[in-house]
Amino acid sequence: MEEIKRILVVNRLTQYTRDALHHGASLAKRFGADLHVLRVISNPVDMEAVNAPALPLKGEEYKNYLSLRDQYKEDLEKAIREVVREGVPVKELITDKEPVGEIVKVVQKEKIDLVVLLANEEGRLEHMLFGGENDALIRKLPCSILLVKHEPHPVRWGVSS
Repeated sequence: MEEIKRILVVNRLTQYTRDALHHGASLAKRFGADLHVLRVISNPVDMEAVNAPALPLKGEEYKNYLSLRDQYKEDLEKAIREVVREGVPVKELITDKEPVGEIVKVVQKEKIDLVVLLANEEGRLEHMLFGGENDALIRKLPCSILLVKHEPHPVRWGVSS
């Protein structure tokens, strides 16, 4: 296995915004690697302008989305401050462009050895915004990928709920 010197955590400002960051920070600390965090911002305003009835972002739902996105952004910023306090320096990057292409560009430019991202997004909105991206990244990235799976509840063998 190659030495891991640079780790990129991809963060999409979702409910589980800290999960991939904590995995990436733990690995960076263990390997003495540089930690980069790429914040991918999707703005559904453009999608609201499209006349497509399947898109759920109108009026109050759009306001709720923006409120949640701001909350997740604050959560991420707090988590990054905690990681830095623990002695892991973080290089923050932000993009609002097409995620797959931008992630590939960052990986190449920063010479990333490992990309850490959530295995799948949980909600309808996230699936609509990010669906299929992980598959595309797996095919296109020239480095290893760690997909962090979020389990809503711990799995307990032999215990009925």
